[in-house]
Amino acid sequence: MKAKGKVVVTKAKKKKAVARARIRPAESFSYKINGKPAELYENELVRETALIPIRIADDVLGGRSKFDIDVNISGGGIAGQAGAAQTAVAKALVGITESDKLKQAFLSYDRNLLVDDVRKKEPKKYLRKGARAKYQKSYR
Repeated sequence: MKAKGKVVVTKAKKKKAVARARIRPAESFSYKINGKPAELYENELVRETALIPIRIADDVLGGRSKFDIDVNISGGGIAGQAGAAQTAVAKALVGITESDKLKQAFLSYDRNLLVDDVRKKEPKKYLRKGARAKYQKSYR
């Protein structure tokens, strides 16, 4: 997490997806995912999952947060992008507000809001169907 004056930049990873969030104080609330307003983002799962930290922050801090949030997501699939965006936004909100109350609210909701999920897909092995599955053998 880098603090540039009043701007906080964070990144988060889940599976193969990487999300970078930039947050700064503003006169009104603005939330963009890959340059588009979050309400117009085409993928519903990513849109709704990425809004969870905003809803929690509004409940804890009272009222609508007045921040300008830009999230860039690349790589991975739908679920990975949703989880990475959610974590990046939560980290950025904690970084800019410096609120322990908000941090505890995020941790009590889901630990993965503040901690990257490091699990990756196990690679397929040679002479096997997948990472662990083996071909069946018949002894007839």
